[in-house]
Amino acid sequence: MTATENITAGQLPPDQLEVYEAVLRESKRRGLRFAVGGAFALATYTGAARNTKDLDLYITPDQKAPAIRLLKDLGLHDYYDQLPYDRRWIYRSHAGGNIVDIIWAMANQRTAVDAVWVSAGPETHFGSEAVRVLPPEELLWSKLYVLQKDRCDWPDILNLLYARAGELDWPRLLARLEDDAPLLGAVMKVFAWIAPGAAAGIPSRVWTTLGLSRPASAAPAVQARVELLDSRPWFVPDLKRP
Repeated sequence: MTATENITAGQLPPDQLEVYEAVLRESKRRGLRFAVGGAFALATYTGAARNTKDLDLYITPDQKAPAIRLLKDLGLHDYYDQLPYDRRWIYRSHAGGNIVDIIWAMANQRTAVDAVWVSAGPETHFGSEAVRVLPPEELLWSKLYVLQKDRCDWPDILNLLYARAGELDWPRLLARLEDDAPLLGAVMKVFAWIAPGAAAGIPSRVWTTLGLSRPASAAPAVQARVELLDSRPWFVPDLKRP
């Protein structure tokens, strides 16, 4: 059983999975171009599955109106009346306690979702439905800016780097970041401290571009350092990997 099968079949209650599958099925039937993000995309790349009780569908801005109409046709209601949100980048809907988010831009308005977000990621399965997930580069990019007093997505980035750093399209990611590259550099310094061996596998040109030195150590991930940050398990549990 793969990690992505496990998160849908093993962790989601039947009513939640039914809502999500219905949305995915109808989205494909209507020809909506989308990619699944959030915890499901992260689980696809890392195997670290968790149920965040919402489904994130990324679309290009031109798909906003048909996507919202689709959710309304399926009986999902605007979440704004229960909890106001910023409509500039997201439409939040719900069926009971099951939430489906339609996202067409970053929350900070750094960029809109473009065709790469919805077409360059791998295909997998969410329950019974074949879906495409966000590319790991765009997933990482979007999470870089979630560094708030009450929420931080950098642990997700560390997990993503640990699982997939050797497969990332680093030139594309760095081109996306432009002047925001120091944010990535900050995460990379923490990553090298936690998992020097995995960090050493990242190409030298990446470290040079970020103004950092490539780690020389081939030591495995250091559990003691991980636990200094949080004793609760959030790092990919594969500490034998170099």
